[in-house]
Amino acid sequence: MKYKIPFNRPSFLGNEQTYVAEAIAHGHISGDGLFTRKCHELLEGILRVSKVLLTTSCTDALEITALLLEIQPGDEVILPSFTFLSTANAFVLRGARPIFVDIRPDTLNLDESKLESLITPSTKGIITVHYGGVGCEMDDILDIGKRHGLPVIEDNAHGLLGKYKGKYLGTFGSLATQSFHETKNITCGEGGALLINDPQYIERAEVIREKGSNRSRFLRGEVDQYTWIDLGSSYLPSDILAAFLYAQLEVREQIQAKRKQIWELYYESFRDWGKQHEVRLPVVPEHCDQSYHLFFLIMPSLEHRQGLIEHLKSRGILSVFHYLPLHLSPMGQQFGGKEGDCPVAEHVSDRLVRLPFYNTLTEADQTSVVNAVLDFDFKEPGS
Repeated sequence: MKYKIPFNRPSFLGNEQTYVAEAIAHGHISGDGLFTRKCHELLEGILRVSKVLLTTSCTDALEITALLLEIQPGDEVILPSFTFLSTANAFVLRGARPIFVDIRPDTLNLDESKLESLITPSTKGIITVHYGGVGCEMDDILDIGKRHGLPVIEDNAHGLLGKYKGKYLGTFGSLATQSFHETKNITCGEGGALLINDPQYIERAEVIREKGSNRSRFLRGEVDQYTWIDLGSSYLPSDILAAFLYAQLEVREQIQAKRKQIWELYYESFRDWGKQHEVRLPVVPEHCDQSYHLFFLIMPSLEHRQGLIEHLKSRGILSVFHYLPLHLSPMGQQFGGKEGDCPVAEHVSDRLVRLPFYNTLTEADQTSVVNAVLDFDFKEPGS
C-alpha cells in the first residue's frame, strides 16, 4: 500500500549530491577518504571527543565495542530490554550473556535503580540506550559503573546532538555508538560511528576497524608496512556515504530546528487530548535537551494502539509500533527471559505507537496526522 503520509522519508537538505559527485571525481570512493576525514574532524570538534571513527552501521560500531572490551564466552553485559536487537547481538556474537534490565516508566530509558542488583562477578559492561534521544540518568549510571569497575557504553543511535545536563550524549561512557540510518535525524542511508572517550581504546579500535591490521598507522607513516596483528573486520563505509553524511552534518542546525518544530506541534496538539483519554506523551526531564528523534503516544491498551494504527492507515497515514522486549524474543528466552521480568517494557511495548516524523514533513501533512489522531474513536476498540 502506498501511503499519502509515510512514517519516514529520507531527504536532501544540503550539498549531498554535490559532495557525492566530488567524492567520485576525487578518485577515492573506498573507506577513509577525504569526506570520511571531514566527518571525523567535524564530529570530534562538535562533541569534543578523543576520536570518532565512521563505520558502516551503528551495529558495526557496537561489534567493535564488544571486541575492545574483550568480551568472552560466559561474560555478562547489562542492557535495557526495550532496545533494538543490535544492542544485544553485538555482545552475544562474542559469547556474552545479555542481562536485561527494565526501563523507567517516564523516559523509557534503562532504570538505573534496578541496575546494581544485576551486577555479578561475570559482568563486563553496562550498555545504556538514550531512547528517543532523551538522556539516561548518566550521573547515577556512571557512579555505579565506577564503583564496580565496569565500563559504561552509550548506544546513542537516537541521540546525536542531544544533551544531558548540558553535555552531549555519547560523551559520557568509555565508548559510544551512533547511527546514520535513513530513519535518523542525520543520515547517509546506512552508516554509523564509534565515539571513543577513553583514549586507551583508540589505537586498537583503528586496528579492529581495519580488518585487524595496522593499516592506519601505515597510512600515517608510522610503520613502513602493514600486516595482520589482531581480530577485526571490514567496518569502513565508502567515502561516497561519508560525502552524503558530511553534507547533512553541515546543515545539522537546520535539521534540528525543523524536527523541534514538528515535535512541539505534536506535543501541543495532543497534550489536552492525551489527558482526556489517558494517553501518555513523551517525557523530557528539565535537565535533558532531547535530539527530537521521534514522537510517540502510549495508548491505554493494546487494542487502542492497534485501533489507532488501523485508523491512521485508513487515512493514508503510516504509523508504527516500536521495540518488542528483547527478553521475550525467541533469542531472549534462550537466555532465560520470561514474561514479567521487565514489566514496564512489556506494558509500553504493547501500547506505544510512533507517528510520522521526518525532516521534510510539511506542516499541512502534520496537521493531517494531528486531525486524524484527534478523530480516533476510543469506544471502537474492543467494543
